[in-house]
Amino acid sequence: MTTPRPRPRLDADNRAFWTGGAEGKLNIHKCGECGQYTHPPKPLCRHCHSENVASEAVAGTGAVDTYTINHQQWMPGLEVPFVIARVRLDGVPGVILTTNIVNCAVDEVAFDDPVRVVFEEQDGIWFPLFEKVR
Repeated sequence: MTTPRPRPRLDADNRAFWTGGAEGKLNIHKCGECGQYTHPPKPLCRHCHSENVASEAVAGTGAVDTYTINHQQWMPGLEVPFVIARVRLDGVPGVILTTNIVNCAVDEVAFDDPVRVVFEEQDGIWFPLFEKVR
């Protein structure tokens, strides 16, 4: 059973991030001027303030930076326990996504575990989740 997730409000800046999973792509905003990445997506580069930003598909791999195991059922239908993690993305300096680690037991997750993106679609939103690379 898929756990219902709160639906983000789509806008021009974040649409590529939340819908890229339909094509298997993890899209992160990149500045065309300084080459730096910005997440969450914004209309301006957080580094040089250029408006020349656009979404770019990245590798979708990374490592667990830190994590916690949640045991609290915050909403109806939420299956517990589950892992909330920060994932450092490979090749995307300075971008860490807060996400869930899925497809393994919660006690199998460790710091620096290599992970890859998997997408869970709910009502047209493609949530980027991560699973361990075995």
